[in-house]
Amino acid sequence: MKANTNYLKFKKSLLLVAVALLAVSCEGYLDEQPGTSIDSGYIYNTEAGLKSGVVSLYKFERDRYDNSNQDFLAAVTMASRGDLTFSRSGYTGNMGRYERGVSPDDLGTKWMSGVIWANYYKITNNATAIINAAENLEGLPEASKKQIIAEAKFFRAHSYFYLYRMFKNIFVTTESVTLENAFDVVELPSTELEIFTLINSDLQFAVDNLDWIVTFGRVSKGTAKHVKAKVAMWEGNWAEAKKQAIDVIEDPMSPHSLVASTADVFGGDKNHSEQLFVLQSEESTLGGGDLTMMSANFVTQYFQIPGIEGNTAQGGQGFSRVLPNEYLLGLLAEDPNDTRDDNTYFRLKYYYTSGANVGQEIDIYKPISAANPNGVELTRYYQRLHPSCVKFAENDDDPTNYRVHSNKLIYRLAETYLIAAEAIMRSSGDPLPYINAVRNRAKAAALTSVDQQAILDERARELAFEGQRWFTLKRMGQSVINYQMRTYAGDGEFFPNYFGGGKDPRVNWKDHYINWPIYQADLDLLGANYPQNTGY
Repeated sequence: MKANTNYLKFKKSLLLVAVALLAVSCEGYLDEQPGTSIDSGYIYNTEAGLKSGVVSLYKFERDRYDNSNQDFLAAVTMASRGDLTFSRSGYTGNMGRYERGVSPDDLGTKWMSGVIWANYYKITNNATAIINAAENLEGLPEASKKQIIAEAKFFRAHSYFYLYRMFKNIFVTTESVTLENAFDVVELPSTELEIFTLINSDLQFAVDNLDWIVTFGRVSKGTAKHVKAKVAMWEGNWAEAKKQAIDVIEDPMSPHSLVASTADVFGGDKNHSEQLFVLQSEESTLGGGDLTMMSANFVTQYFQIPGIEGNTAQGGQGFSRVLPNEYLLGLLAEDPNDTRDDNTYFRLKYYYTSGANVGQEIDIYKPISAANPNGVELTRYYQRLHPSCVKFAENDDDPTNYRVHSNKLIYRLAETYLIAAEAIMRSSGDPLPYINAVRNRAKAAALTSVDQQAILDERARELAFEGQRWFTLKRMGQSVINYQMRTYAGDGEFFPNYFGGGKDPRVNWKDHYINWPIYQADLDLLGANYPQNTGY
């Protein structure tokens, strides 16, 4: 009974985490006071305890961006995975080049499993425990019950949806882990019908019971409708995707609108009218204070050049791990008026800050021997100089610190507009007003027609590095992701030359990489008959 024993260990770990993390004090976070006792009787048998449990679901979601144990690198990997990036070094580079995370038992798979597979199953388990407790708690006011269950069901749906898109062969359940069911072994994954039935049911409850206007950081009716539209796209239900997206954009009760300029999207604390879900990490924010290295991974190491120092105006410190590739830069350059590469989403220019050349622009494509301690002239990516993504930058922190406070935009209205455009294109109506609303905000010329490639291109310009690209390519099907990855991933001209060949993601890409492998140790816990994803 080895499988049963192992699975018991797995489920016990979920149970312990459920109690321990629900009990963590997040004082003041999201206007609720979580419990400070590990007494599960308090958590699951009182209104205050259940509200504390809901708050902890937000903490779980935020954990994968935090600096502790380098969990943020999983978020970096998923933010950069796809056809728009050049992954230069470290774990993210290894996985961007398909050297790690490509077999069930390698270190990259293990690491991503711990941060994503385990974390999201912890969220679903905790959310389910909260839902079941709230449904059965006598004396719980009806309004509180609906709010608690709605938020918990949103997180359960959101987590299962992420797991499905990542791993495909997943299991869903409406039972939380208890000592009574701990010996139950999954054995087989859930069917797609079971997965999407539960996700849609949970999201519909959230839509019906959440308010449009909520405290920044909490999920709302708009958040639930946005995710419901994304789920509908995966099901090919374009009419439903269209309806949900347009509701978020046009419902008279919706408080959401595009901010005036691209400079406003990622400026400040990101708590503005365009946000649909923003994780609170700012030091001065209730429940905030968590540090992350998200920004550093997307900013070039411009400060290695004599005469230029790290500063917040130019993006702060950077590791230069993940950078925009020539395909993405080419898309941004198609319209010279497009402001998204004007230091708002991407920084293309850097300037000397001291010495005789102060104020002058640095040619980041020119070989600079001084940048290499070995004296070899390295160009472009190889001197770690290149345009940067500055969506995660924090302007108030020490520019020499890799670890910064920065709220994270998980979902925002610009994507809702692009969902509406695609859904209309694939069903009925005129998609142009919706895609052009995003382009007009960026000062780019209006499109006169829309097809799948136009959608892909605009999603690249607007949403690059926000964790959406990989899932978009996967949703559009094997032929689309194969073409995009083999044509554009990495930097085909320079990448092989630097690494000596054989490490170009365009070459390394295989069809079955469309699904992430389930880590073998996790697979062993699920029973002898539980299938690995095809190809591994």
